[in-house]
Amino acid sequence: MNELVSIITPTYNSAKFIEATIQSIKKQTYSHWELILIDDGSADNTIELIKKIAKEDTRIIYQQLKQNSGPAIARNTGIKRAKGDYLTFIDADDIWFPEFIETSINTIKTHNCPFVFASYKRLDEDLQPLYPDFIVPQKVTYTDILKSNSISCLTAFIHIKKLGKKYMPEIRKRQDMGLWLKYLKEIKFAYGIQKPLAIYRIRKNSLSRNKWALLKYQWDFYRKVEKLTFIQSLYYMVNWFYRGLKKYNKRNT
Repeated sequence: MNELVSIITPTYNSAKFIEATIQSIKKQTYSHWELILIDDGSADNTIELIKKIAKEDTRIIYQQLKQNSGPAIARNTGIKRAKGDYLTFIDADDIWFPEFIETSINTIKTHNCPFVFASYKRLDEDLQPLYPDFIVPQKVTYTDILKSNSISCLTAFIHIKKLGKKYMPEIRKRQDMGLWLKYLKEIKFAYGIQKPLAIYRIRKNSLSRNKWALLKYQWDFYRKVEKLTFIQSLYYMVNWFYRGLKKYNKRNT
C-alpha cells in the first residue's frame, strides 16, 4: 500500500508526554504517513522537543500558532495542511499500538466503509490501568453518536480521498463529535474495530470524565451546532448523560 496517512496532533504544554506519543507513531507497521504537529502556543519546552524530533524524521511537520486558540483551531489548521488519502488524529499524550494504522486501512478496505474507529485501553498518567478497556460498538450512526460519542479522537480513521475534507466546529468542547457527525450525515454508519488498538491516557481532573462539568457544553452543542429542537436536545442529553456515567462507573482494581 502506498496511500498516505495524515496524522493530526495538537500540542499545548505537552513536553511530558509528546515524545512517547511520537514514538508510538514511528513504531507503526505502516510507514507511509505524515505527522502534522500544531503547537497551540506552548509555554514549556514542547516546541524545542518537536523541532529536535522533526530533524530526525522528514515525515514530521510542525507549525506554531501565534497564540493559544484551542484544540479545534489547532486541529483544523492541521487538516488544511493534510495531503493524505486518509486522515486520523492522536492527542499529544496518547499512544497507538504498532498495528493501529495498518489495521484501520485493512478494515476500511475489507468492510468497504470509509470511516472506521477502534477500541482502546484507558490508563492513568503513568500508564497504569484505571478503567476497563473501552470496547466500541461494531457500527454507529448519526443518531447513535448524538446519544453517546463512542468514536474517540484517538482512533477515528477517515478515508478523505473518498469523503473529502471537513473541519471541526470551532467550539471549546465537543469539536471532534461535531466532525464525526458531519461525515455521518453523508454515510450510513462508521465501523467499529472491537480490538483495542490504542491507549487513552486519562489525566488527573480530566474534564472528559466529569459529565457534570460538560453539561453546558453538551447542551450548547445540540442546540447551537446541530440545531436540534428543545425536545430533541433534551432526549439526547438524557441519553448522553446516562451512558456517560456508565462509561466511567467502573475502575480497574
